[in-house]
Amino acid sequence: MKILQFAIRISLLAVMAVVAAPESTKNFDTLADAALAAMKKRAAELKSGGVAVVAYFEGDNIQSWTSKMAVVGRMKDAPSAGNTGANLLGIAYAKAAEMADTLKESGSGAPPPMRGELGYQGGAIAKGKSGPWVAALSGGKSEDDLKVSRAGLAVLASSL
Repeated sequence: MKILQFAIRISLLAVMAVVAAPESTKNFDTLADAALAAMKKRAAELKSGGVAVVAYFEGDNIQSWTSKMAVVGRMKDAPSAGNTGANLLGIAYAKAAEMADTLKESGSGAPPPMRGELGYQGGAIAKGKSGPWVAALSGGKSEDDLKVSRAGLAVLASSL
């Protein structure tokens, strides 16, 4: 009997944890996949590519986040003569990190970038019911990266 009671308590705790989860994180993977697909589509239209990132965090003071990324053609630009190359995954996450700190689009210049922030344009942010959603692309021209990011954010915003 004690084993059955213990099993019931564990089951109830698991159900309570799911019910208590914010609505915006319950379907994160599904939304993130749709947003990343929209970003891939927009990047193809612009003949751009690189790495796309979408993320969500609760509140305006980030303590943790949930994110997902997809390679959109390439993850890095290889070094060549006179060019050190670029880790596009690192740059995309740097854009997202900047937005998590400033709650503004990456590269807005306000406030000036701190060490670890690159100040590159191309990331978009929108306020959800319980926290911000961010989308960023790295790999194209800044204005194209921003267009691609906004395409992903439009999908995420449909759930806000």
